[in-house]
Amino acid sequence: MATNRPRRRAASGPRGGSRRAPRGKDNTRPLAIALAVAVVAIIAWLVITARAQGHDGAGALVTADAAALETAIVPDGTPEEILRYKGFTVSFNPKTHQPNWVGWELLASEVGGEHPRNQNFAPDTDVEGCADPRDYRHSGFDRGHMAPAGDMKWDADAMRESFLMTNICPQSGDLNRGAWNKLEEKCRQRARRDSAVVIVCGPVFDKTGASMLIGSTGVAVPKGFFKVVLSPYSNPPKAIGFLMPNGPVKGGMQACAVPVDSVESVTGIDFFAALPDEIETEVEKQCDFHRWSTSNR
Repeated sequence: MATNRPRRRAASGPRGGSRRAPRGKDNTRPLAIALAVAVVAIIAWLVITARAQGHDGAGALVTADAAALETAIVPDGTPEEILRYKGFTVSFNPKTHQPNWVGWELLASEVGGEHPRNQNFAPDTDVEGCADPRDYRHSGFDRGHMAPAGDMKWDADAMRESFLMTNICPQSGDLNRGAWNKLEEKCRQRARRDSAVVIVCGPVFDKTGASMLIGSTGVAVPKGFFKVVLSPYSNPPKAIGFLMPNGPVKGGMQACAVPVDSVESVTGIDFFAALPDEIETEVEKQCDFHRWSTSNR
């Protein structure tokens, strides 16, 4: 089992007031001893915290925060509006009327949330170019979540916002209810084992653009979807990528597993740029599906 995700802890001291020193005795010595003890305690806490954060094979710490890790960099000229919701971040594209990518951190403690699933798809009326749920009716495509509702059970607002159309793409039912759904559950299993995962996913289009539009808004239909998954607090950190067609997935998610580098090559998107360079280079070339899927480390 990976070490727990580091949490900020408030400093605390001993309870109760200090005793008055007897008259005629030196008061500086107890103070010096107390200061020395405090310094030792602080150093020990820093060492423990550093170890809890996890190291790579060379001993480098993963210190980037979740907000930075879940933020990807799209190619120059790509339309985007960055939207920060309670449970996830969206790079929204008003031209395709769906996200370029959606990123979020999933903690082990959040996997077992009990907030009920919200079925109310709705537009984000503050976002220009946002699709309407009616655009998907009779289109032959599901309203496919990028950040899944199953990852947002820890909070009612996060659950509600996951049904905003800024988090939705046209997905075939074969994908949405098949390999994509199984991959979502596998990511939750990984979060339980590694204390947390950072996930970024989104649509894949041909360089020539979408071959099909749906609804009165003209929502672009992707040819496929990507997902990259990082375990930043495991020891050592690890990552894997997936590229799936927007249809039946022959061979399931294992057949679609690729290094994160390959996803970057296909999409032009830069993932996990907030990692130290040596760690980013190492994790983005990995692709060991069996170890990622089954290992407790």
